[in-house]
Amino acid sequence: MSNFDGKFWNTLDRLVQASEIVIDRPKGSAHPKYPSLVYPADYGYLKNTASMDGGGIDLWRGEGEPAVTAVLCTVDLLKRDCEIKILLGCTEEELAAILKTQNRTPNMAALLIRR
Repeated sequence: MSNFDGKFWNTLDRLVQASEIVIDRPKGSAHPKYPSLVYPADYGYLKNTASMDGGGIDLWRGEGEPAVTAVLCTVDLLKRDCEIKILLGCTEEELAAILKTQNRTPNMAALLIRR
């Protein structure tokens, strides 16, 4: 890991620690627009942060220790945007399920970057 990699992850840790996590789509719930999409982990955002879609920075929260595990870089052709999503405390099984969920349509693609 380079010094820049370490700085990225440490800065992301600080952002998460200084933010309130809002879970608005709990594990097992269905997406409001796409009922066949069931969330494999808690999904929400960091309150008082900014993302490309005008909302807070998206976050997936797993059942492991509450530390930044990875990030997802996503491309959405329908919304015509790119975003970063923080993965917090996710196990390998949760990472695989989240990645599969984020890549489930032909209009979306996601790349997982592990810590």
